Amino acid sequence: MKIAKSSRHSKIAGDFGEALVLYWLSKHGFECAKVDHTGIDLIAVNPRTQERMGVSVKSRTRAAGKEGEVVNLPADDFDKIDAACKAFGCQPYFAVVVDAGGKVRVFIASVADTLRLCPRTASGSGWKMTPAHLAKYAADPGVMGFELKAEAGRWWKSTG
Repeated sequence: MKIAKSSRHSKIAGDFGEALVLYWLSKHGFECAKVDHTGIDLIAVNPRTQERMGVSVKSRTRAAGKEGEVVNLPADDFDKIDAACKAFGCQPYFAVVVDAGGKVRVFIASVADTLRLCPRTASGSGWKMTPAHLAKYAADPGVMGFELKAEAGRWWKSTG
């Protein structure tokens, strides 16, 4: 089924992803804040390790049949997150939020772990969403994550 997204869906999805990651970190004891800075969206302090994290959140919505599409991490994003984290004394992290196939999946990994799992090319890197990669992330100690079930109850019929 094709998803009929609003004209502002990309912005709304980005805001949702940032708020969801911020909520989850806060729920689990992280002192955290949303920031408006080139390169990072959130700053959080891990209560277990005291590590200060600068987090760049990447949010995507995938239609049926497109659930396995890669989330692109452009090359210049790595430079921007490094510069922001240097300025704020943070360790660089990515949070990848993907709404697809009846689930909202969230992955949080340091930039170092992201590059270990998804090596950088001239154009950047890609967070792969195939079943094999999802299993790899689930087993990797460098990837934190959670998922929410997304199921419509009573809802309007599709117009498309």
